Formats: sequence, structure tokens, C-alpha cells
Amino acid sequence: MTITPVELRHVDLKRGLFGYDRASVDQLLEEIERSFEETWRERADFADRIEQLQSEIARHRELEALLRTTLVSAERSSHDLKTQAKKEADLVVEEAHAEARSISRAATAERERLLAESRKIRALLEAALDAVGDASEAEAA
Repeated sequence: MTITPVELRHVDLKRGLFGYDRASVDQLLEEIERSFEETWRERADFADRIEQLQSEIARHRELEALLRTTLVSAERSSHDLKTQAKKEADLVVEEAHAEARSISRAATAERERLLAESRKIRALLEAALDAVGDASEAEAA
């Protein structure tokens, strides 16, 4: 049983012939001693618990710092990867445009070549037709 300071103030010790009754004083002192021991044990337990909790807080703070560092690193990596992917995509698009221009130039050149060749063939056919027409007229005449 713990004795509180308020209870101590209200203890009424019996008086004997030469002062206070020794038995009641001894009993009170024993109760105070038990109460004091219990209070000191609780205090030691609380001190141990506080130390344990402070240790846990320190560990949690370290974990929090590690998580923050990891998060910042992940964000930086993500940003770097996005930047690199954008550069690569831009390069691929640029190469595709260059290839498209090359194909377009080749197609235009081929078209011009085919047009020139068709003009030559047309001119040869017209010349051949004129020659056949002149030969027919010469035979008919």
C-alpha cells in the first residue's frame, strides 16, 4: 500500500506516557519504508522505460532520415530517367524525320527519273509513229 504525502500529513499518532506510541510509529515507518521502496522501484522502472522509448525514438528518427534520403534519391533518379528518356525520344524522332526526308528525296528523285524516262519513251514513240506515218504516206503515194 502506498502512502501519499496527503495521508502522511493527516496521520494521527497515539501519544504515550513519554511521547508517541512506539508501536504505531514503527508501523507507520514500515509503511513509509514500503511506500518509498515501491516509489523508487516505479521510478527506476519508469527511468528504464524512458531510456527504452528514447532509444526507439532515436531509431525511428534514423529510419525517417534514411527514408527521406531514399525518397529524395528516388525522386532524383526518376527525374534523371525522365530527362534521359525525353532526350532519347527526341533523338529517335529526329532520326525518323531525317529518314523520312531521305526517303522523300529518294522518291522525288525516282519520280523525276521516271518522268524523264517516260518523256524519252514518248518522244521515241512519237518519232517512231512519225516515221511509220511517213513510210505509209510514201508507200501510198
